[in-house]
Amino acid sequence: MTAFVGVGDMVEWISRRGAETIMTEMADTIEADFRRWESFDKSERVANHTPFGVIELMPISDPDVYAFKYVNGHPFNPGRGYQTVTAFGVLADVHNGYPVFLAEMTMLTALRTAATSAMVARRLARADSSTMAMIGAGSQAEFQALAFRGVLGVSRLRIYDVDPAASAKFVRNLAPRGFDITVCASASEAAAGADIVTTCTADKAVAQVLT
Repeated sequence: MTAFVGVGDMVEWISRRGAETIMTEMADTIEADFRRWESFDKSERVANHTPFGVIELMPISDPDVYAFKYVNGHPFNPGRGYQTVTAFGVLADVHNGYPVFLAEMTMLTALRTAATSAMVARRLARADSSTMAMIGAGSQAEFQALAFRGVLGVSRLRIYDVDPAASAKFVRNLAPRGFDITVCASASEAAAGADIVTTCTADKAVAQVLT
């Protein structure tokens, strides 16, 4: 029997557990998987690029479980009334090929992305880091902020986005959750004095974010 987790199930789980708690725990699980890197049969993602964005299939397996994720990235979608990213994923039993789990992964992708960033920063950042610069203040930036606070205790943020409305939404959503937020006029201003710098941009163009 194949278990199914839909959008409603995912929203209920996140509401009950809390995104910050989920990502803090997820960072430990992701790190454990990186520690068994050699046990995975890794395949390069299959990507279909168009002028509008990219659609990707991401396959991987270990000796017991095969998985893939379908995910898109369309930077111009919000202006057309669509989400930038949507995703779903499948787990299958390697021993008989049966799919055992099908899940909506749009929210899960946002959680996993931020949890991975925080996991890496836990190993690379100074132990006393307290301020993070966020270049890009869209939805992923909000997940990043919660993950970094949960994993590293960082709650002082310096943010910059080319769209002032995105920065305003970021402040509106996260300031009530106890973050100390400074909105900056440029990426370099945001990075000045920061212990950690992370980028949360969805532009397909090759661009220099920081010098």
